[in-house]
Amino acid sequence: MSFAPGRTVLYRNIDGPRIACVRPCRVISDDERGLLLWIARGTGVIVEQATDGRGIRDMPFAEWITLEHENVVDSWQGPGLLKFVPPAGDHSVWFFRDDDGTFKNWYVNLEYGALRWDDGAVAGIDVIDQDLDIVVNPDRSWHWKDEDEFTERLSIPDHYWVRDEATVRAEGNRLVKIIEAGDFPFDGTWLDFQPESDWPILTTVPEGWDRPPIPRSDFGV
Repeated sequence: MSFAPGRTVLYRNIDGPRIACVRPCRVISDDERGLLLWIARGTGVIVEQATDGRGIRDMPFAEWITLEHENVVDSWQGPGLLKFVPPAGDHSVWFFRDDDGTFKNWYVNLEYGALRWDDGAVAGIDVIDQDLDIVVNPDRSWHWKDEDEFTERLSIPDHYWVRDEATVRAEGNRLVKIIEAGDFPFDGTWLDFQPESDWPILTTVPEGWDRPPIPRSDFGV
């Protein structure tokens, strides 16, 4: 399925059977290159946290998996962000900006490939975050991010949603070659993107955000 420009699409992170994060995004384009999304500062989002108010990064993973969790309403506090989801591959590329709207850096989010869904009134994509990421500077120098977090969670395989470390790292290394070559989408495309000034900010998350995740038999969800 394809999404029309201007439509709201929910970008959902799925951790095992749970919805870990929901970010409503505006579709900029959806074509042979992939899906390009925009999330504005102040957009209402859903985040998962422990019932004591702490997030998954506020504690060791071994503690996180013992606690009760809940989904709460929050808002996107950072500058507006472009997210590019390619038609193939287990990753997305985020275009971070500063407060003035100037391009700051690329961010490769390694994730099990996006599965699309469309319920009519609400639509979205479901991804499973693989935690290991790549930060790419404007000069295309790069470094891995969250390696410690990735390693820690891999040590608890009965509770971790990443099944194969080797395939995650292989995808990352494949992207490194594209980064260093300056190939699309690291070729300057969309660096000057500016949202229309009259685009409304979706401050509430649309109903239907909690529909069951798209089944993935390999992950038991």
